[in-house]
Amino acid sequence: MTQTAVDELGDRVPGRWWTVRLDAVGRGSTAVRVTCSRPACAEQRLPSAAAGRAAAVAHLKAHLRAVPGPRAEAYCACRAEGCRAHLPDTGRPTRAEPWRCGGPVVLAVVTDREGRRWQAMECCSRCAAATPGAKAVGASPASGPQAAVRPAPATARAGTVGVPQFSDHQGSAGTRAPAPRPVPARRRPRQARIAQRVIPHDLRPVTLRDELTELGDLFRAYQRREQPDLALLADLQERKARAFASWADVTCDGALRWEARRAEQAAAAIRLQHQQRTGGITDGDGPAVARLLTVPSQWEYARSVLAHVADHAPLPGPEARLLVLMLTLRTAHSGTGNLVGQDVNGLGLADPQDLVEQLTGCGWLSLPGTVGDLLASRPENPTPITVPSLVPPEGGTGPFAFGKKTRPKLSGWAQRVVSDKKLRKTKAAAGTRLLALTLATRTDASGRLGPDGEGVPLDDLTTRVPVGSGELEDLIDRLTAADWLTDTILTDTHLTGRLTERVLPLTCPLIR
Repeated sequence: MTQTAVDELGDRVPGRWWTVRLDAVGRGSTAVRVTCSRPACAEQRLPSAAAGRAAAVAHLKAHLRAVPGPRAEAYCACRAEGCRAHLPDTGRPTRAEPWRCGGPVVLAVVTDREGRRWQAMECCSRCAAATPGAKAVGASPASGPQAAVRPAPATARAGTVGVPQFSDHQGSAGTRAPAPRPVPARRRPRQARIAQRVIPHDLRPVTLRDELTELGDLFRAYQRREQPDLALLADLQERKARAFASWADVTCDGALRWEARRAEQAAAAIRLQHQQRTGGITDGDGPAVARLLTVPSQWEYARSVLAHVADHAPLPGPEARLLVLMLTLRTAHSGTGNLVGQDVNGLGLADPQDLVEQLTGCGWLSLPGTVGDLLASRPENPTPITVPSLVPPEGGTGPFAFGKKTRPKLSGWAQRVVSDKKLRKTKAAAGTRLLALTLATRTDASGRLGPDGEGVPLDDLTTRVPVGSGELEDLIDRLTAADWLTDTILTDTHLTGRLTERVLPLTCPLIR
C-alpha cells in the first residue's frame, strides 16, 4: 500500500511560479519599468510609479486569465523554493518531501507592502494561509494522491468531514486537524488628510469634511502633475483658505485660522506669478494686458537704463537725453551696436546732425565715419557705433545686469514708444517722447501714475525729463492730446492721472 502511495506522489509536478516587478529606471527620473519573470514577457517602461503599478497589476491579471486553473496534481511552488513557514517545529526530523503540505491546491497571489512586487504561485491551501498577504484566486478539486497520503480516520466524527488533513501531523483518531492560519486582517482605511492634518471623521458639517477631503486629494493629484498649472494651484489655495477658515470657526483652533491666512497669501502670490509669466496683469475684473515687455525683471531693467542715462548723460537738455537713451539701449550689453539714419531722424530732434557731432566731439560716441554717413545709412548697410563708457572691462561686466537676449527687447520697446503712431502724427518733439517713455515706467498695473495711483513726484519727473515746470505742463498737454494720458492733475508736487488703455501694452508696471 505504501508503494502505491509513493508511485502516485511521484506523478506530481512542481507548482507554477512567476513574479511581476516594478523598479525605478534610474536616478533623476520618475520613469519606472515593469518586468515579468516569464521569458516571453517583454519589459515595459512607464512615465510614473502610478502608471507602472497599474500596468503591473493589469499584466498579472492577464496572466491569471490566460493560465488554466490550479492543478490538483501539483505540489507547492513555495515549498519548492524552500519555504518552511507551514511546517511546525515538533522536535522530530522533518520530512523533506515537497508535497507534504495539506488541503487542495490553490492559485495564490502575494503582494509586498510597498506595492512593487507581485507573485503568483500554485500551492496548497495551508501554504496560502501561512503566507501573509496571500490571496487565493482559484482552487483545484480534491485529488486521488492527496487522499492516498492521508486517508480520513474511520472513527472521525461527522463534524470533521471535509476538514483538510495534513500528513505532517500524526494526531489521534477523532482529533480535528488544525485550521489554516488566518489571512492577516486588512488594514484600516487610510485617514483623510490635508496639509499634514488628519480630517476628523466626525467633523461637522459634513459638507465641510467633504470639501477638506476633496481638497486633500486635489493637492496630492497636483503634486503628481508633470507640468505646473499656476492658475489651478491658485484656485486650490483660495479654496483651502475658505475651507480652513470655516474649520477654524467650527473648532475655535487658532492654528487653523493662521493656516487659512497663509493659504490666502499663497494664492495671491501664485496668481501674481502666473500673471507675470503669461505677461498679463489684470485691472480688477477686466481682461489681462498683453505687454510688450512680459516679465517684471524686464520692467526693472528698463527703469535701470533710464536712471543710468539721467545720471550719466554727457549733454544737457531733453533732446540730448532722448538720443543718449536710445543709443545706450542699442549698445548696452557690449558697448557696440548698429544704427541707421532713420533711428536718429525719427526722434523729433531739431538738428540731429549737430547733436550727434556734439556727442562724438565730447568722446561719448565713436563712429567709423562721418555723421553724414550715419544719417544717410540704411537698414541694409547699418553703421557700427561704439559707446566707450559702456564697453565692459576685460574679464568684467558693464553697468547693466541684463544679457544680450534682453537688450534687443528693451531697445525694441523704447523704439515702439517713441515712434508711436499718434506721436508721429502730431510731430511730437523729443521732450514729449522722453516724457512718454518715463511715464510708461511709472504706472501701476492698471495704468495709474505712480505706485497704487498715488502719482509721480515732480522732482522725479524733472530729473528724468530735464525741462522746467512750465514746459512740463505743455508736454503733459501734448501727451493728453495724443491719447497717451487722461484724467491728469498737475499740482506743485505731483502729477496724477492714468495712461490710456491704448498704450497699456507699452507700460512697465511698478510691482510692490
